Amino acid sequence: MYDIIVIGCGVVGAATAYRLARYRLRTAVLEACNDVANGTTKANSAIIHAGYDPEPGTLMAALNVEGNRMTAEICRKLDVPFRRCGSLVVAFTPEDQAMLEKLYQRGVANGVPQLRLLSGEEAHALEPNLSAEVCGALLAPTAGIIDPWGFALAMIETAVQNGVELHRSCPVTAIDALPEGGFRLTTPKGSFEARCVINAAGVEADRVHELLEPVNWKMTPNRGEYYLFDKSEGSLVDHVIFQCPGPEGKGVLVSPTVHGNLIAGPNAEPVTDRLDVGNTADGLDFVRSRALKSVPGINFRQNIRNFSGIRANTDQGDFLIAASPNYPGFIDLAGIKSPGLSSAPAIGKRAVELAAQAGLTLEENPDFRDERHVVRFRHLPPEEKNALVAKDPRYGRVICRCETITEAEIVAALHGPVPACTVNGVKRRCNAGMGRCQGGFCGPRVQEIISRELGIPPTQICMEQEGSWLLACETKQAKEDAGNV
Repeated sequence: MYDIIVIGCGVVGAATAYRLARYRLRTAVLEACNDVANGTTKANSAIIHAGYDPEPGTLMAALNVEGNRMTAEICRKLDVPFRRCGSLVVAFTPEDQAMLEKLYQRGVANGVPQLRLLSGEEAHALEPNLSAEVCGALLAPTAGIIDPWGFALAMIETAVQNGVELHRSCPVTAIDALPEGGFRLTTPKGSFEARCVINAAGVEADRVHELLEPVNWKMTPNRGEYYLFDKSEGSLVDHVIFQCPGPEGKGVLVSPTVHGNLIAGPNAEPVTDRLDVGNTADGLDFVRSRALKSVPGINFRQNIRNFSGIRANTDQGDFLIAASPNYPGFIDLAGIKSPGLSSAPAIGKRAVELAAQAGLTLEENPDFRDERHVVRFRHLPPEEKNALVAKDPRYGRVICRCETITEAEIVAALHGPVPACTVNGVKRRCNAGMGRCQGGFCGPRVQEIISRELGIPPTQICMEQEGSWLLACETKQAKEDAGNV
């Protein structure tokens, strides 16, 4: 019997587990995928919003501003790339300027610090590459950019190092309320029992809840598509550039990334298939035209990757964070759309408070270790690089030339507290394959290292989820088979 189980290990589930790890609890996290943060967390705008967009009085408003404050401290402790670059919402028309005033007033009501309304001249002084048509802007200095996947990984790694159990490839297929209290969760890896359950299943949160009882809200997911540009475009803007928000969301943005690239997107297209993260010509054309409206100088020939993510929208206007009226120990963290990433630490804190209200005893763990360090070889000064190479020669072998990622960093990704088990898992942990060639050069070497370190044949190595094998057989065997046909 666990004290508490978290279903789902996106950034919200990871933040909740990180919070729970501070207490003397037996905690487990059940993740359906073979790696953490494999849904919306790995495919979004990577923005920590300031908090001026949500309606005052909503959970979104309160948790966005609180989460923004918490994020900087967590990133400092856990060595996560994060930068408060600030954001600009730009206006092109008098109607847009009226919206900026409305956003400013919302932000003040929500407690967002340092907001300023700018003239067109002031906006262009901050961002010379803005469109000449920009006639005003709202500046929010507390907005920032982050590695969202790395943020989630850092929190769940810290939780695991403090005793939280993580079970991957472990989807929940049934939930039963126990007569004596608590819940039994059925998975392909067996049954798990807990006194309290937190549903942080992202876009599948409604389906998970319905394993226990019907829900009175509806999931209405939509897809957002993106361009990722080479680092040659990374200095085109210094702030996150938004357009005025509309009914579909915050609109298409143009932003630097913490890794030095430029990103543009997303659109908002309703989808019926919650796994449909493909790109479409119409969607990318829309993103392109809207991005160029804000920043006309974007060179789209420098696009190195397109991707899309699914938002966990619901028919409700706010986050759904509450215990079930019928089963107080079952807590939903659902409908976590934007600003979900920005709010995640505060959502995790709120979830633990709700669990305490449901009867969970919270006793501080005096041995809780709230720190983490990651070696990023390419960013080190020469003397530190030389010292590392002298200690471990694998730091002297560069595998990914685009990002200057060494063999030692790839090995570390395969043996960490939450180790990689796929090519993309390595890519997300240490950036091998994130550069301009997108793994075209280093991919085979990464596969060799995975095979060697995990003791599995190359034909069993997956790109992403189970079944996404990269190799069918040895080339020589394939030629022999072809000759026998």
